[in-house]
Amino acid sequence: MVVSAKSSPLSELRIALPSLPLRLQEVGRFVAANDYDATTRSMRDLAAEAGADPAAFTRLAKAIGYSGWDELRAALTEARRPSETSPFSARAKGRRHGPHADVTLITDKLEAEAAGLPRISAHAIADAARALHDANRIWITGYRSCRSVAELLNYELRLFRPEQVQIVGASGPDDLDLGAFRSGEAVIVIGFMPYTNASVRVAQAAYHAGATLIAIADSLAAPMAEGADHVLLFEAASSPGFFPSLTGALAIAQSLAAVTFSLGGAAAKKRLQDTEARLAAASTYVSEKG
Repeated sequence: MVVSAKSSPLSELRIALPSLPLRLQEVGRFVAANDYDATTRSMRDLAAEAGADPAAFTRLAKAIGYSGWDELRAALTEARRPSETSPFSARAKGRRHGPHADVTLITDKLEAEAAGLPRISAHAIADAARALHDANRIWITGYRSCRSVAELLNYELRLFRPEQVQIVGASGPDDLDLGAFRSGEAVIVIGFMPYTNASVRVAQAAYHAGATLIAIADSLAAPMAEGADHVLLFEAASSPGFFPSLTGALAIAQSLAAVTFSLGGAAAKKRLQDTEARLAAASTYVSEKG
């Protein structure tokens, strides 16, 4: 099998996981979570740690199109080489010429943003919102630019569920929160390419804790979406400009909050009214003058 330079063996593995037999899924998740070890340790050592038959690694490799474990391991080794260090400047194009070049760029960007929104799955968001409604606690994380999406979702949800919603790392080191994840809780991870290692660690911690994992991502192959119970996809790369678009992620976040509030019924409305009363008493907003 010849793998193109742009092919990612981890992406291939994650996409194939749902269609694999259960035992191979378990081995596949082990490889995805320990890809460094997969490139440096023997198949027998890996099998012992995973609690699997060494032959399962060969079967896994063949199931996703490789001739055997050695070829898959070679592909994993190649994929770990330093990736492109200019994910944003590589998107930048030369400035257009003409009297209306800037307006044209803005028009193209707005059209691309608008075109991407209808492709977001309303059914997937509704399913994820029901999981949030049922969760005992909701954890939210987004790193770097995705922090803004996480902050917005955190704010909206806390308007009516203040004691049960928290941003990972908001009150201390992230690792303390990762150890606090529990079954019956929901963990929302937001990201797009290039993905942060921190977001992957949060997703893996949620998966191992048995929490409901909700990934808001630009691809099914996103590493923080591996093993997720709900994957909510948005288009990040299709919009022109040097920086990927977060418009879809923001729309998903606000839709999640809206549906979760609706599912909360009278109790959620009462909590929201209590929050509004507290804000009014604190003179949070500028008073309107008649």
